[in-house]
Amino acid sequence: MSEKELKSLEELFQARIDRDEKIEPKEWMPEKYRQTHIRQISQHAHSEIVGMLPEANWITRAPSLRRKVALLAKIQDEGGHGLYLYSAAETLGISREEMYEQLHSGKAKYSSIFNYPAITWADMGAVGWLVDGAAIMNQVALMGTSYGPYARAMVRICKEESFHQRQGYEILLTLCNGTPEQKAMAQDALNRWWWPSLMMFGPKDAESPNTEQSVKWKLKRKTNDELRQQFVDQTVPQANILGLTIPDPNLKWNEERKHYDFGDLDWDEFWQVVKGHGPCNKQRLEARKSAWEKGAWVRDAAVAYAEKQEDRELKKAI
Repeated sequence: MSEKELKSLEELFQARIDRDEKIEPKEWMPEKYRQTHIRQISQHAHSEIVGMLPEANWITRAPSLRRKVALLAKIQDEGGHGLYLYSAAETLGISREEMYEQLHSGKAKYSSIFNYPAITWADMGAVGWLVDGAAIMNQVALMGTSYGPYARAMVRICKEESFHQRQGYEILLTLCNGTPEQKAMAQDALNRWWWPSLMMFGPKDAESPNTEQSVKWKLKRKTNDELRQQFVDQTVPQANILGLTIPDPNLKWNEERKHYDFGDLDWDEFWQVVKGHGPCNKQRLEARKSAWEKGAWVRDAAVAYAEKQEDRELKKAI
């Protein structure tokens, strides 16, 4: 294909996106579009799977049977989200085995938020309220993303994540209406999870090499800084209802902008965690690889059963 023909195809492709048409797996797409979507969708899938780990540690320590059942259901939801997303990524020509290998080798990234420890029960509330809340900011927009399989996977994911956020908020509301010690526990969780939650939206727009192209392809509908601002504006009134204090002395309402002003993030910490030097990076990856190795017999049994069933069907046909 000549350079002129390729440029013409790219222009037609961009025109389809500008008209809000969905791009489907067997249709022509630029190689960079395909690779960008593989990177983002697989990273999203990895985040759902790794994100199960800090919550799983609290299943046996949940304060009541009701809380335990709800937490189990949430973790199962996250596992399902990962499977939906791996399936969406596979439509772009990458195998699930390759994505797993990239995660286990450290080549692929997942959301840096899951490299922080969950040390009290209040953290389960903060993770649901803040972490899932930040995720929803991104994911609601992704329902309108240009790649069809990804957009359709996000519909169910967003519905379930919205419930997870409400569940987390209700945990904190219960603690804040409890004893002084319980409310202090909730405040401590907010203090530790606030800034990492803001970091979930990624680097500042000026330092994000992928944002401009992602917005052009409608892989993202809003920039990192726009989403971060939206999250702060939505979350501060919710914290006020809880009676908790956002740990930011620079936080204040800007009447002229009609938005909250907030302090600078610790970008050195952000990049350290992204590069694998966070509090739990090594622990999370080792736990994930251990689960993969210990689950090999289940995968082998499933394959053997499927082959046996296929053989039976063939014999019936003969």
